[in-house]
Amino acid sequence: MTRFDAASEDERLKLFADAAAAHRARSGDVMTVDVDPDSDDTEGGEVPPWIQLAGTELIMDCTDEELERLKDLISEFPEFRIDELVSPEEAEGTNAVVTARSDANRVAGFVERAFREVYELDAEYRAWVTAI
Repeated sequence: MTRFDAASEDERLKLFADAAAAHRARSGDVMTVDVDPDSDDTEGGEVPPWIQLAGTELIMDCTDEELERLKDLISEFPEFRIDELVSPEEAEGTNAVVTARSDANRVAGFVERAFREVYELDAEYRAWVTAI
């Protein structure tokens, strides 16, 4: 891969798909997609939204409202399912583990929609692939 960030939907979809394919081809531990702090308008805290891919699992932190939106989004992806929800006492929110048994393009589409619909980012947000 020669690029690691993107700020339009088409560019992000290609970036996410390429990163997911590279992650799987390299059998990497985790692929991490972070939202550029300058693009984070969620007011969700100190850390902008992020999503990780570990093999066939997508991992993301959600507030209660974001978790409800995640459940709605999952209903549109029959090959995806929420496998684990962890809400530590010392943290606000829930860590969601979603099994994503699908190809890199479908994973990319889910990641894009999760940032836009679950985290409610605007159409021009910038995302970085920070680990593959």
